[in-house]
Amino acid sequence: MNVAPTRRARRALAVIAGLAVSALALSGCLYALIPEERPVSTSSPAPDTEGVDEDLLPFYEQTVEWEDCGAGFQCSTITAPLDWADPAAGEIDLALVRNRATGGEPVGSLLTNPGGPGSSGVDLVRESLTYAVGEALIEEYDVIGFDPRGVGQSTAVRCFDAADMDAYLFDIPEDPRGSEGWEAELRERNAAFGEACEDASDGILPFITTEQSARDMDLIRGVLGDRALNFLGYSYGTFLGATYAKLFPERVGRLVLDGAIDPSIPGLDVGTTQAVGFESALRAYMADCLGDEECPFRGSVDDGMRDLGALLASVDRDPLPAADGRLLGADALTTAIVAALYSQDSWTFLSQALTGVLEGDPEFAFFLADFYYNREEGEYLDNSTEAFRAYNCMDYPVDATEEEEAAAEALIAEQAPTIAPYWSGPDPCEGWPYPATGVREPIAAEGADPIVVIGTTNDPATPYEWSVSLAEQLSSGVLITREGEGHTGYNKGNDCVDRAVEAYLLDGIVPEDGLVCS
Repeated sequence: MNVAPTRRARRALAVIAGLAVSALALSGCLYALIPEERPVSTSSPAPDTEGVDEDLLPFYEQTVEWEDCGAGFQCSTITAPLDWADPAAGEIDLALVRNRATGGEPVGSLLTNPGGPGSSGVDLVRESLTYAVGEALIEEYDVIGFDPRGVGQSTAVRCFDAADMDAYLFDIPEDPRGSEGWEAELRERNAAFGEACEDASDGILPFITTEQSARDMDLIRGVLGDRALNFLGYSYGTFLGATYAKLFPERVGRLVLDGAIDPSIPGLDVGTTQAVGFESALRAYMADCLGDEECPFRGSVDDGMRDLGALLASVDRDPLPAADGRLLGADALTTAIVAALYSQDSWTFLSQALTGVLEGDPEFAFFLADFYYNREEGEYLDNSTEAFRAYNCMDYPVDATEEEEAAAEALIAEQAPTIAPYWSGPDPCEGWPYPATGVREPIAAEGADPIVVIGTTNDPATPYEWSVSLAEQLSSGVLITREGEGHTGYNKGNDCVDRAVEAYLLDGIVPEDGLVCS
């Protein structure tokens, strides 16, 4: 990708992912439902091939062979075209997991996606079933998790080993932040990362796109024998679901899109809005923290934010060494902060981490950063970071002018002053081997059945205005507003949201457009 040397990207496209499951797991409340063992069918209904092109029938006509994979779950793998525009060009594997309806005969299949892009839908269902969906849905639906192309157990993007990934994510550049040397070193790292992904990923990188993945999702619907797609998508999963609705409006069943991404805005605006959103969430955390005598900050919210800014600047100048040899600088500390802002339940962990850093101990801050990257004991448990980069570099064209970039940086500096110094840097997609093919445009999905969109008013990762915008774009969009903190709204303890979502998914009762749940 040929990009001007001054081209910069918001940190959101380099670091921030919409991991719907991350915050609850961090709070220590996450557990997997272990269904009671009971006789279950191991075969699917006949595939639905209505309206499928002849050259795609071999894929849609395949039989899903389910096998027991423990704890009452069933797993399978199906094949999809590497390139839906050229089905003869090769094939990829898609990993699936199924939890059969606990109430008996299912009303159908409910596909789920936890976000990212790059998060594993198989892991979401197997490890966090009751977080992915509520008990009422578990009783009535066959809940289906899948790893999108490029992710997890599906044909996956591969890049660095653990040591090289540590160096890429955590090594401190030699030159000062913002200097020409600093930018040159980061560009060199990004190029090396992109080259490693190309070398290790067996030619799949040009086809790791949301549009290709949405077509995979229709294949899953078809081989499961469902005439229409029922889908619950979180965060990035809302973009996947909206893209599906754009491509297949006549096959939309009951779609719920929670914590929406606005498909019409460019990457520059995504990062800018997220920066302001995380600053807002950080101020909400600070206000809550100051009411606790164990809070590491004192004074007003503005006082606390200034002190936090000073702490970030301190570790930027003098990184703190950890026991494993890594250095905690401002980038790693910002990642730790962001990880804890996904849920209000995680704010106590943020206080613990910041207290440690103030005392010269970076270990708990690294725990939060490692949690964000799904890193444990020096190993990365999945390829979410690689897949995240692959999707974003293919989905988001880099088309902002230098004037637009300067205006965005000025806005971030004004409205997100605490994190602004650590939010921007060279565009990581400068080093990607392929140019973006995605298009940023409104999605109307004319002719689709009602699509429910949920927005949370102080959601830092997918700011509320994105949900409002997507609901307005969709010809059949219905907006539910959850007033509160944190990322996404369903199954977070708000009975009003949960009742509305489940009434729609179970009984087809469309919520009142504009419903507000306090």
